[in-house]
Amino acid sequence: MNVLWLQRLSCCGNTHSLLNCDTFNSLLKEVNFLFHPSLSIENEEEIINKVLEGSLKLDLFILEGAVRINDEKVKELCYTANYVMAVGSCAVYGNIPALKDNYVCGLQYRFKEKGGLLGEDFVSKGGLPVINLSGCPAHPEWIVGVIRSLARGIKPALDSWGRPKEFYSSLTHWGCTRNEYFEWKIEPESLGSKKGCLFYNYGCRGPMTYSSCNTILWNGVNSKTRAGTPCFGCTEFDFPRVGLFETKQFAGLPAELPIGVSKRGYIMLSGIAKMFAPERLKVED
Repeated sequence: MNVLWLQRLSCCGNTHSLLNCDTFNSLLKEVNFLFHPSLSIENEEEIINKVLEGSLKLDLFILEGAVRINDEKVKELCYTANYVMAVGSCAVYGNIPALKDNYVCGLQYRFKEKGGLLGEDFVSKGGLPVINLSGCPAHPEWIVGVIRSLARGIKPALDSWGRPKEFYSSLTHWGCTRNEYFEWKIEPESLGSKKGCLFYNYGCRGPMTYSSCNTILWNGVNSKTRAGTPCFGCTEFDFPRVGLFETKQFAGLPAELPIGVSKRGYIMLSGIAKMFAPERLKVED
């Protein structure tokens, strides 16, 4: 499978994520990178021209970074490739580069609005919309997993945002080692603590964010919450937000409640939970 990876408005974080994947070397035996900014010695423009003129077949086009709405070259590559993948939240939603520039967007979204560079009705030659791997950066196993699936002829099932359900159908909260503290409403004294839930005071977005970060661990060993840092919700359209390390509250209630939890239910259960929390959870580090 021929893959072309281009960067636009990007910090290159998703490239670093890709190169950090444990199975990256084996991926190179399954796919052929026509061009990648960190892997190739060939001239980028020469490869693009060969693809567009038809002398090189393009099976998968991958974009890293946000794009300007008049980037015709990227648009033409998207219509040439069998499949198109946006890697990282900038390529998916526009993200940080789009915050101050109305002419910057993702491939098929601009934040929560569908459209982007390609328009809301875009479908690739292979019959899929843009495959969106949101995240800042996207997890290396997600990137390699989707590339490998396509190389083997397997189309990923996508959610309503165009994200592969295999990696985005569960909340980041699932699999978090702090869930017992969440249930009993026990907060940590400070960031970096091994105990306590980071949702109540430190802005953790795990209960409102779809990703598999706590079930497919980074580097096979860790995640933000396991390291004592709140989930920032970087796979969602509204990242980044002001006040990443604080939980906005109204009348003592979080301004945003976990997905599936009603305000009434939260009020009824939270007070009881904190009152009857096991003593072992209250022990300091």
